[in-house]
Amino acid sequence: MLSPAEIREQQAWRRMGLRDEEYERIVEILGRDPNYTELGMYAVLWSEHCAYKHTRPLFKLFPTEGEHVLQGPGENAGILDIGDGLGVVFKVESHNHPSAVEPYQGAATGVGGILRDIFTMGARPIAVLDSLRFGELSEPRQRYLFGGVVSGISGYGNCVGVPTVGGEVYFDPSYSGNCLVNVMAVGLVETKHIATARASGVGNPVMVVGSTTGRDGIHGASFASAELSEENEEKRPNVQVGDPFTEKLLIEACLEAIRSGDVVGIQDMGAAGVTSSAAEMATRAGNGIELDIALIPRREEGMTSYEIMLSESQERMLVVPQAGKEEAVREIFARWGLHAVTVGRVTDDGMLRVLENGRVVAEVPARSLSTDGAPTYQPEARPPADLAERQALDLSDLPEPEDYGEMLKALLDSPTLASKEWVYTQYDYQVQTNTVVGPGSDAAVLQVKGTKKGLALTIDGNGRYGYLDPWTGGAAAVCEAARNLVVSGAKPLGVTDGLNFGNPERPEVYWQIKEAIRGIAAACRALGIPVTGGNASLYNETNGEAIHPTPIIGMVGLLPDVAKRCPSTFSRAGQAILLLGETKEELGGSEYLWLRRRTVAGRAPEIDLAREKALLETVASAIERGLIQAAHDVSEGGLLVAVAEMCFGAEVGCGIMVDPPGRLDTYLFSESQGRVLVAVEPEDAPAVAAIADERGVPWTLLGATGGGTLRVMRAGEETAPVVNERVTELKRIWREAIPRRLEGRDRA
Repeated sequence: MLSPAEIREQQAWRRMGLRDEEYERIVEILGRDPNYTELGMYAVLWSEHCAYKHTRPLFKLFPTEGEHVLQGPGENAGILDIGDGLGVVFKVESHNHPSAVEPYQGAATGVGGILRDIFTMGARPIAVLDSLRFGELSEPRQRYLFGGVVSGISGYGNCVGVPTVGGEVYFDPSYSGNCLVNVMAVGLVETKHIATARASGVGNPVMVVGSTTGRDGIHGASFASAELSEENEEKRPNVQVGDPFTEKLLIEACLEAIRSGDVVGIQDMGAAGVTSSAAEMATRAGNGIELDIALIPRREEGMTSYEIMLSESQERMLVVPQAGKEEAVREIFARWGLHAVTVGRVTDDGMLRVLENGRVVAEVPARSLSTDGAPTYQPEARPPADLAERQALDLSDLPEPEDYGEMLKALLDSPTLASKEWVYTQYDYQVQTNTVVGPGSDAAVLQVKGTKKGLALTIDGNGRYGYLDPWTGGAAAVCEAARNLVVSGAKPLGVTDGLNFGNPERPEVYWQIKEAIRGIAAACRALGIPVTGGNASLYNETNGEAIHPTPIIGMVGLLPDVAKRCPSTFSRAGQAILLLGETKEELGGSEYLWLRRRTVAGRAPEIDLAREKALLETVASAIERGLIQAAHDVSEGGLLVAVAEMCFGAEVGCGIMVDPPGRLDTYLFSESQGRVLVAVEPEDAPAVAAIADERGVPWTLLGATGGGTLRVMRAGEETAPVVNERVTELKRIWREAIPRRLEGRDRA
């Protein structure tokens, strides 16, 4: 390892991702030049991935308090009170860069890491949802990434015994060089057993539990805080390797130790390993930690202090038990076949002091390493120079489709809109036997055992909207997530966000970040849904090309009675179909426009937050009164795609009558926000309409269910339907779209 003099001579901090002024700030904090181990510790914890240097100043915009919030931002995950002495714990995390280099392990360790954030809080993980973005499946590299990521998620989740119950997958060229892998985990905790990541109690021992420590993942956090390049393959050693069977044992051991009352603090060793867990635990408690790394169990010989402190080996935790309870905690972990070794103690001097066989190898103020101690930046924010050009859209030279039935088939054949059955059938989404509604619906629904209650879970976002208007991209993600929960019969309780953007040092990217966060905050405030935490993943660029701005919203809702959940598909003939909300002439950022012109252009669909709130109240009230038999959010693909999706469940057809004020394609394929399709008994339609009228929500009686075809007629015309397609054929195309591309087959 380099000496302090050699570090300065070679400017070694630059290779670790630190700026010159950041190095000088470290020197000022320490009152001396750091040694190599100390420099590495600062480099990883002051990385964007750990410190949120460009986003942290903006988080104050989020509403973080509410009647159900037990734990907001600042801990490993947020917690919401759902009554009966229970809390729901949830958070989203990204593993984008690792998955772009090694898709299987990148995705697998993403699942493992977010699960540890959940059971660190004392909660048993009960569900995983994923939000994925790839380039187009026509590219062999994208098929490789897509298959590897899905296999990694299923391989880890299935083995650890936590169901993957929902999610979303989008395909767009902007993600070709930098796929996005966001994973949301959810758990349940008895509120009396909530744990915190605090090194409380001076003199209490500090223990390393779980797996052994190796060289995998060193500088993984720094790797995730830089743009990808053509040298991706050289970054493969930075990707950790997960072991879901060890994680399963770790879950049980940690939960048992927390319930014993012998543990006062516990923290996952995630990004930056023992460095981050020790620094954060000490800082939260206002204490220090002294540890001897010679005592940490290792699986590789000759590891240096630098390597041990920065290792991101998986399935490890830092635990602070009560003094005198070390043996009891050790016995718990031993029963599960896991190490639990005392390596240090809590001190009162605020220092993170690292020893090796009694010799000090690093000594820094713990707070200076923590998120609170890291520098923050608010660079210039400027809209992209071509924003007006992006938002311009002239449809005068775009003829309406000659065959609307074929256009519908093309949309259902689009991988972004098509069935994700190929993905979720690889997941065990019934393990733990809580799943009432699994993947493929607007939201997953899980029963809360021992109660009548249910949890509704969803994760949503649209990068195309963010590309055209990042404020709308952020707000729309919140609104769609809320609609997905409400149409399932749930009340939205809280949000966790995943912020995926390019290089924040570029003015146009920082503007996108600010605007998206403003949009999320505005929507959350308008709908009364607090933000309990989340994740920011920046520098999602390859060779200078950024992804579309992609804010992701994970949301949790509560059903008082899970038996009264609302399905998302038609169940039988004879039901009336109503559209709640207004369809506008908005094709900007739509899948229809992409298929017709291969462009992302125009203005993103308008967001009216007051109207969104009124719509949610209308749907919730009608479901509560038992007036709605099925409900489905109208989103990507537009009205006709949503109608088709409602037909697919029981393969029940329908006939609808439309009277567009303008172009028919705009009416059928516009992605206007604030719309929900509902199926009701004919005699209940007036009551639903009255509820909508009370709240000023536009509504339209479209038609009725029945037959085996999806039929669309123009009002006032006696000619043949503009669409008349067999539901079974539409469903076949929808289901086969992704598998046939992976197999290289043409659509029959």
